Amino acid sequence: MLEKGLFDGKKVMIFDMDGTLIDSVGIWNAVDEEVIRQIRADGAEGPAGDIQKQRDEALRRFSREENPYMAYCAFLGKKYGSSLSGEEIHTLRYDIARDYLQNKVDYKEGADVFIRRLKEAGYILTIATATRKANLTLYRTRNKNLMSRAALDDYFSLIYAREDAKEMKPSPEIYLRVMKELGAAPGECLVFEDSLVGIEAARNAGMDSVAIYDKYSDGEREQINALSTWQASGYPELLAVLPPRKTGL
Repeated sequence: MLEKGLFDGKKVMIFDMDGTLIDSVGIWNAVDEEVIRQIRADGAEGPAGDIQKQRDEALRRFSREENPYMAYCAFLGKKYGSSLSGEEIHTLRYDIARDYLQNKVDYKEGADVFIRRLKEAGYILTIATATRKANLTLYRTRNKNLMSRAALDDYFSLIYAREDAKEMKPSPEIYLRVMKELGAAPGECLVFEDSLVGIEAARNAGMDSVAIYDKYSDGEREQINALSTWQASGYPELLAVLPPRKTGL
């Protein structure tokens, strides 16, 4: 159960994007399933195993690569016997994803209300995500679902994408950059994440975290619950414990 005091002493709210603010993890599963269908040499149809687990494990393994997603696409090509290069598969992946990102991605239930309330209360809102800048540009300028409910640029003072850090989560680099930019201490920051690597990154940065429930992270639920400071079933639960406007922030 969430404590009403979880916001005490906090000034900076740091949000992950996919699976945390927006309901998009299932969409990336669908995208990767289509990518695999198109590139696999055996022409087989149907599921290609646990796509999300495969992606998460690969990205963790490639987290220190210059372009982890390019490395992931090269991995897919090798695994499924494709003659395409990693770069060609990377291009294919985002061609497939564009329609999903622009027209189907939406906020998780209550997320737009929550960030509006946080902004009204005087907190500094930031995004620190492994999402690519190109995808964030679609979310910020083309996705009518997000723009009509809570346009990102109207609420977030900083928006850091994959390209803004050398190392991906669970490295704390992206969170440390937010902290340095805003002159905030770890205890003044509260991180909202859905995945184990995100929760690990917050812990590695010395920051408290709220694990936002996402069904696609159920395979790591026990570890997420053990490492996060608090756990929330969703934004309606967080709204119930959000205090009124603070002063002096």
